[in-house]
Amino acid sequence: MTESGGQEQSRWITTVIMSTALQNHEISAVLQRQQHRLRYSDSVEIGSVIFSLSGVAFILSDTQDLLTTGEEQFSERIQKFINIHRNSFLVLSAALHGPNEWNVMFRIQRRFLGSNLRIIPVHNTAEAVKLMLTIAKITSKPQADDTRYKMAMTKAQIIENSPVWKMLQEYQLHCN
Repeated sequence: MTESGGQEQSRWITTVIMSTALQNHEISAVLQRQQHRLRYSDSVEIGSVIFSLSGVAFILSDTQDLLTTGEEQFSERIQKFINIHRNSFLVLSAALHGPNEWNVMFRIQRRFLGSNLRIIPVHNTAEAVKLMLTIAKITSKPQADDTRYKMAMTKAQIIENSPVWKMLQEYQLHCN
C-alpha cells in the first residue's frame, strides 16, 4: 500500500491473457515488472492482450506494419477479433502520428463504424500499457461498482445542494 494525496491506494494486479507472439515483446516485460500474472495462448488472435476479469480485449498493431501488410488482411483480422470480444480496442502505435497514420486510422474507423471496436492511438509501449491497465481497472467488477456508487452519491449530493432543487422545495411548501 502506498500513500497518495492522503488516501491509501492498493496496487491493482490482475491476470492478463496474451498471444504467444507477444511473449518476448516489451509490453509483456512491462506487465511482468508490474507483477501482473501473464498467461500466453496460441488460440487468441496474434497481438491480443485480454483482461478476462474486466471483459476487455486489446489488439496491438503498429501503423507502419499495417501500411506494409495490406489493409484487407488486417481488416479480416480485426473483424475476427471484434466478433469474439464484446469490448474490443485497437491500440495503434506510431512514434509520430502524421498524415499517413491519421489516414490509416480514418480508414479503419470508417470500415468498422457501428461496431464495438474502439481505436486508440499511442506513441510508445509505456503509453499503451498505461491506457490498457486504466481501461481494464475501471471496467473490472469491483472498481466499476465502486465508480457507479460514487457517481450516484455525487449526483444525489449535487441535486440535494442545488439552488434549483431548494427553490422547487420552497415552491412545493408554499403550494401546500
